[in-house]
Amino acid sequence: MNRLLDIEFHKFRNSKSSKVLTIIYLVIVVALMFVGLYEIEIKGTKASLSDLGIFDFPFIWHLSTYLISFLKFLIAIVIVSLVANEYSNRTLKQNLIDGLSKKELILSKFYFILIFTTILTALVFLVCLLLGLIYSSITEPNLIFINIEFIAAFFISHIAFFAMCLFAGVLVKRSAFALGIIGIWGIFELVIFGISSYLDLKFGWSVWDLLRDVLPLNSISNLVVEPFSKVSIVKTGIETLSQSEFEKDYGVRWINVIVCAIWTALFTYWSYILLKRRDL
Repeated sequence: MNRLLDIEFHKFRNSKSSKVLTIIYLVIVVALMFVGLYEIEIKGTKASLSDLGIFDFPFIWHLSTYLISFLKFLIAIVIVSLVANEYSNRTLKQNLIDGLSKKELILSKFYFILIFTTILTALVFLVCLLLGLIYSSITEPNLIFINIEFIAAFFISHIAFFAMCLFAGVLVKRSAFALGIIGIWGIFELVIFGISSYLDLKFGWSVWDLLRDVLPLNSISNLVVEPFSKVSIVKTGIETLSQSEFEKDYGVRWINVIVCAIWTALFTYWSYILLKRRDL
């Protein structure tokens, strides 16, 4: 495993674009620590974002993991670029000549994704913890780590998404096309959502209730759902408009964890099968 990781991180260090994108990701994540200083004006009164309670424990675990999840597309470019460079630079063929098997080639990519995501998750954990310690009015140890499962959900969702990027990169060999395929698949899932929602409304079926936990991108996004309706001012507004009590399940659902784990295994296995059958 260490040998395979050394090979992948050597390729990463020699990829200027990958390093630039990773630095941009890290800068944005670290910059979140200063967001609480930004002031907004509400009814003539100035207040910082931290005064709204959005950086309080345990809400900060949910909010930060949700917002930072949108940055995973930067790392997705890194993953598909590293895979595409293997073909353009013919390093895949050279690795095979040097004695690596095709199974080891895919495992090296998966190990890289695993370690890289672990590092990103650890960074997000530290940023969330520091944000809470700096801005939160809640300091009781037994309350600080409530909802810490969102960090685990963040890790699982990113592993699954990057495994999908790996598969797309192996499938089409070009980073732009690989990202395009993922984008097209996202549109396909939106179309499925529209059709199933229409069928549910017209015939009283529950098609979408099943599909939302099966489709890969949707199951990945459902691991950490939007947190904004948790905020009291937003929740009050929703209840006023709907004239009913607003209820939503914000927790990490086991079905999404299991489905994401299955998709991770499938995308990694399919990547190996493609590489195994392809003449390099």
